Amino acid sequence: MTKALTIRVAAAQFHVGADLEANLATCLHWLDQASQCLPQLVVLPEFCNHLSWYEDKQHCFDVSVRLDGPFLAAIADKAREHGFHVVVNCTVQREDGSATGSSLLYGPSGELLADNTKQIYIGHENDFLARAVTEGPVVATAIGRLGLYACMDGVINETPRCLALNGAQLMLNSLNSFATDEASLHIPVRAAENKVFVIAANKVGPLVPEPMLEGISAATGIPLDFLCGAGESQVVAPDGTVLAMASRNEPQYIYADIDPAVADDKRRPDGTDIFRSRRPELYRAIGSDPAGQALPAMSGRAEAEVAVVQLATGGDLDEACARVAEAVAAGAELVALPPLESPSGDLAEAVAFGEQAVARLAQACAGAHVATALVRGNADDGYQYCAVLVGADGIVHCQAQVHACARHEYSRLVDSFGSVDLPLGRVAVITSDDSIYPETFRLLAMAGVEVVAVPLSPLEDWELHTGLLERSAENRINLLVAPDTRTYGPGFITALQTDFTVMTEWRERPFDGLLSQPQWHVCPPAPGVYLQTIRPANAANKVVSRNTDLLADRPWDLAAAICR
Repeated sequence: MTKALTIRVAAAQFHVGADLEANLATCLHWLDQASQCLPQLVVLPEFCNHLSWYEDKQHCFDVSVRLDGPFLAAIADKAREHGFHVVVNCTVQREDGSATGSSLLYGPSGELLADNTKQIYIGHENDFLARAVTEGPVVATAIGRLGLYACMDGVINETPRCLALNGAQLMLNSLNSFATDEASLHIPVRAAENKVFVIAANKVGPLVPEPMLEGISAATGIPLDFLCGAGESQVVAPDGTVLAMASRNEPQYIYADIDPAVADDKRRPDGTDIFRSRRPELYRAIGSDPAGQALPAMSGRAEAEVAVVQLATGGDLDEACARVAEAVAAGAELVALPPLESPSGDLAEAVAFGEQAVARLAQACAGAHVATALVRGNADDGYQYCAVLVGADGIVHCQAQVHACARHEYSRLVDSFGSVDLPLGRVAVITSDDSIYPETFRLLAMAGVEVVAVPLSPLEDWELHTGLLERSAENRINLLVAPDTRTYGPGFITALQTDFTVMTEWRERPFDGLLSQPQWHVCPPAPGVYLQTIRPANAANKVVSRNTDLLADRPWDLAAAICR
């Protein structure tokens, strides 16, 4: 464990326009303002030199800054003046004639400590900027090990995941985002899933030229409010707790005191180290070229009725069967139950209880399918903790646990994730302790899974608040989550929107500022059956914006840390 060291970190949010000198003055002003709280680190937003709107590629290059130019020299001087670390993101002119969107870390002596180029661009950024060709650096400093990423890099898991696996304690995220789900979802989940600190700085004010606002709004169908930076810059702790957050639309800075050493502890409440329990040998497809990984044919229905059941008493088969019958009678063809575990701690008795549960659920499901989790015996006279899908003839799909965990240390692990084709679409079921790994859902998405049911035994708040919602969002998978306790929150269902790709015509709903978050139907905090309509067929559309596919455009070539 690293020696405890309390430091103060800050993030500043502000508007950036088309005047480079004015933008530099704004950056320097907010570094001066933030210095009043005496921080050791200040993070600034993405594209600080010029708003991300260009006439053509040459224009983008012309308004970009040189590493040895006056813009960045002034930033370095300000870091030296105040004696703190600064992260500034700019479009940078490169010697090969390209421009990159890059986060630059300056030390308290004004020296350049890290130059990190964005790995995944969104939409029109791809037309002007060159992406990274090397993994992002993790820099050891006097205040901790720092990793940098920017905006869309954090909307999917690979870039932050690699930084954390390479040892980052603090991940510094510069944003240029209108999306309201950046602050509510994408920023905090990267802290919790990796057990690191995240310091994120977003923009406020128009993200496009102000004289063009109304015309762009009319042409795209995006309301004026959503052509502005979404603010809500924040500092997030390794458990997902937001320690400080800025306003939605005001220029300001925020700060918090943190101990970077806390990020070295990767243990869950049951003692499981979530980095040591990863299965890199199973993740190799994530680091392989998507050009050779065409999605399997997906034939899910446009809509399907599903249900999540919350029980008053865990493990009560009478109540579970009655609730399943109620859900099926109401039209549900897929029902997610919480885990059904024997009240006895004896594994042999747990297997017998599981067999009884399967037999009774098969009678209750009346042609529908029911997901739950239970203990099963295996051919080696051992035991496995499994998520199962039960139909009228018994178990139609069984997914034993893949990742080791302390609370089910008896479970014989399996080496793959599977799925089954049902009339509504391709369905997978996942055990609770596999659901916390972003790699799990990435592999399911790559296998063309359209719906996942998770019988959940949560151990941490973030699982229900951001974790599983993010799995649905970053992979475009419909999700049914049925927890066995409401201590950390109730269960929920996510339904993928039909209108999804930004800058295309939306016919079924107005643009609402959500970049990738699906419709989130949270169950009331009480026992009962909660029905909802999901859209399996919508899982086939992974394109969040032109030239930005959540799967095909992931930074696979820079994901070596995931597969090591």
